[in-house]
Parts: sequence; structure tokens; C-alpha cells
Amino acid sequence: MVAPVHDVIGARCAGSPTAMLLARRGHRVLLVDRATFPSDTVSSHVIHPPGVDSLRRWGLLDRVTASGCPPVGRYSFDFGDVTLAGSPGTAYAPRRTVLDKVLLDAAAEAGAEVREGFTVDDVVLADDQPAEVRGRDATGAVVRARARVVVGADGRNSLVAKVAQAGQYHVRSPMTCGYYSYWSDLPADGLEVFGRPGRGWAACPTNDGLTMVIGCWPYAELTEHRDDVEDELGRTFDRAPGFAERLRSATREHRIVGATMPNYLRTPYGPGWALVGDAGYNRDFITAQGISDAFRDAELCAGALDEALSGKREFEEAMADYWAARDAQVLPMYELTATVAALQAPDDRTVALVNGLQGDQDGMDAFARMSAGVTSPADFFALPRRD
Repeated sequence: MVAPVHDVIGARCAGSPTAMLLARRGHRVLLVDRATFPSDTVSSHVIHPPGVDSLRRWGLLDRVTASGCPPVGRYSFDFGDVTLAGSPGTAYAPRRTVLDKVLLDAAAEAGAEVREGFTVDDVVLADDQPAEVRGRDATGAVVRARARVVVGADGRNSLVAKVAQAGQYHVRSPMTCGYYSYWSDLPADGLEVFGRPGRGWAACPTNDGLTMVIGCWPYAELTEHRDDVEDELGRTFDRAPGFAERLRSATREHRIVGATMPNYLRTPYGPGWALVGDAGYNRDFITAQGISDAFRDAELCAGALDEALSGKREFEEAMADYWAARDAQVLPMYELTATVAALQAPDDRTVALVNGLQGDQDGMDAFARMSAGVTSPADFFALPRRD
């Protein structure tokens, strides 16, 4: 085979856009994934407005909307005594069977060579020679693909990150365990978020007339509720009686899926390799930033690699800027996510802030934009407040 300029390992919401953007810039790209598509994966589903903007720039938003996934223009936050509701812009929460297939097809249409059902056995990195991906294709045939850069979009257990010995920093242990499924006959008024001490949950409309509902509790209770997840979800939802009553009138259509998430940032590049998406950075799912973050990484990383490999800039310079830009954008939300994922009763400052926003539509819209990643938490908390 002709040696590609890039091998991209992982073809979901970080890898496929990276491959697509590189191919659109004229680079030869091999995109591989052990899955075949369409297929499902654990996900928080929500594409916040910044991610929707990425889809629009790429010319792919119409494909997502054509799937029947409804727009989400309202975010509400029910804290028990106070509920805030505002608009951050337009979001979507497509099933990953829909979204990932759209992204994969776009990468192939851009000119990337796509190999589904591909098992990566090893990645070989060396400073003085091209990187090499060793694996087996869908037929079991052994494949060795050499490239100037291997991009790891292979998730939190990234083989590329392991082989490259990518450093980790801002590491936190898992904070919550979350479980979700899909219900029919459960209308949701946009993205509905509920917070109570020790518990959090949310509901959002998705494809096929279904509503995704996710609930979480502290990671310390993982073992305690391992064998009664469904019952504990019910007890969690009962903390908001109105929501619980709506849910009792609905029908769960799928099995319950659960996950816990580590929290870390990794060095996202080195000689012959780069990381995007969860391979390079992961945080608790409670703020649902993963898909939008993956899209941003794809644009930043593809732009830096294009500059480096087209000779416009040195690899080290371009990729160092990618790293700095990524961290500048994700760290404020990373810290906020850790605060939210603690699932603790709010302190006096937070109570005063939330109470002050109630009835202030501009303030509630600003809160929704901050929660959606449209504006930085640092910028939001610096805003002047009405008396």
C-alpha cells in the first residue's frame, strides 16, 4: 500500500473529523477502527452549540438533522428550591449510531482510506523513522502501515498514548458512576438537568422519538449499588417527584448502560504521534462536554499537523501551539466539571449566585451558555451581577 502521511486510530467523534479535515487539506490518511459502522458506544450524547457550529462549518449538520434528531434550544437546571432555564443556542443529542456514521462517511468522502473491523496490535514509534501501525484487517490479514504521524483517537485506554508514554497531569480519580437508557413517551423540554446533594440526572430528546435519561451518584457508592442500579435510579429520580411521575408514564426501550470516567489531561503530541479526543483529555461526563471537545481537538490538531507537514511551521512549534490552545480552552471547564461531579450541597456563594439569577433571563441565558461551553466559566463568574 502507499504509505499515508497520517494513520488515525479510532474513527468516532474525534478520529473521523481529524481524518476528514486532513484529507480535505490534501493529505493521505488511513483511518482505522476495530468497530464497524453504524454501531453504538457509551456516550453523553449532547453536542453543545460549539460542537454544532463545528458540524455546520464542516457541512455535516444537515445530515444530523435529517436523521430526525430534534434541536435542543432550552437548558433547565432544577436545584430543588430553584430552577434556572435559559438558551445557550442550539444543541443536539443524536444517537451515536447516527453521529459516528455521519462522521465516518464524511472522512471517506474527503478521500481518507477507511478500514472498519481493523484490530491494531501494536504501534511502533521512533524518532528517526516513520511511525508504524501493525494490525489485522477485517479478513484477519496482517497489515503494516507506515506514516509520518500516527494520531491516537482511541479513547481513554489509548494504545498510542501508552506506547508514546504520554505524560498525565491534573489527574483525578473517578468521581461519579453514571447509568443511562432511552424512554418512549417521555417528552422533555430541551435538556433538563437535576441536581440534589449526592445525586444528579438529566433528560434530553434524541432520535426515534426517544428521550435519553442519565443518572449518577458518587463513585464511592459504585459497589453499594452495583446489583440494584435500576432501583437506585428510581430512588434518585424520586427526589424530583414531578419528573419521577413523568417517567412512570413512559416506557424504557433499551437496557441500562453504565460507565465511570477517569479525569486527566495528557501531553497530546511527540515525535511521530498526536492525541485527540478522550485519548488526550478526559473528564467526568456530568457536564457532557466530550463530543464538543472532540470536535475542537480535531480542528486544532488537524490544523497544526497540516502546517507542520506542509512545511509552513516546524512540527514542534505547531504542535506546541495545539497543546497550549487545547489546555487554555479545556482547563476552566475541567475544573468546573470536577466541582459539579463532587455532587455536594452548594456552598453559600453558589446558593447566592443561583438565587440571584432566578427570574433574570439574561443571567439564566448566560448560565446556560457557560454550562454548554459557549463561554468560559471564568468569564461567566466575572460578569457583573444585578443587586
